[in-house]
Amino acid sequence: MSKNPMIKRMLAVSVAAAMFGAVGAQAQTGESTQAGQQSGSSATSATASGSAKLTSADRKAITDMAMSNMAEVEMGKLAQSKSQNAEVKAFAQKMVDDHGKALTEVQTLAQSKSVTLPTELDAKHKAMSAKLEKLSGDAFDKAYVKQGGVGAHKETLAKLQKASKGAKDADVKGQVDKTIPVVQEHLKHAEQLAQGKSSSTGSTGAAGHTGSSH
Repeated sequence: MSKNPMIKRMLAVSVAAAMFGAVGAQAQTGESTQAGQQSGSSATSATASGSAKLTSADRKAITDMAMSNMAEVEMGKLAQSKSQNAEVKAFAQKMVDDHGKALTEVQTLAQSKSVTLPTELDAKHKAMSAKLEKLSGDAFDKAYVKQGGVGAHKETLAKLQKASKGAKDADVKGQVDKTIPVVQEHLKHAEQLAQGKSSSTGSTGAAGHTGSSH
């Protein structure tokens, strides 16, 4: 008779222990799941806040770089098809190559910062291209070198230098600072063409510099 109560007590203790263990395991699983959810949500919020922290000036710097690169590529292609001057055509090809590569870099940067880029030229650059389209021969060459070469690169350089001073985002500043020396070389080359000087040395120098800066 004394054995039965003993066995019952042992069974009761075993059942209680098993129940306690199951409850503990469930609680632990719930805590780890909750921790995982909190970790995931904090990572998501960090990413969201990262893109939200981009200042309007930094966003503008990205879109400005994209627009100037698009415009130089379009005008360069136009000059490739319309110009009969070997030096002008060589300059135009360099604009297509260099600004095409820079545009790809800016597109990658924009995607990482959740910035939507324009898909076509703005009214100003469309008007510039339309004006060039109507010209031919020496008139085209002079206008292209003056507008797409000297004028456009002066404007782009001024915007980049301003953006570099005011940039808050390290990636945006890095892209801006990387682009500045390339634009400076393009401007120097364009000024040589505008003055009618031989650009063979300037072209080689620009190519070498651009190659090292990308």
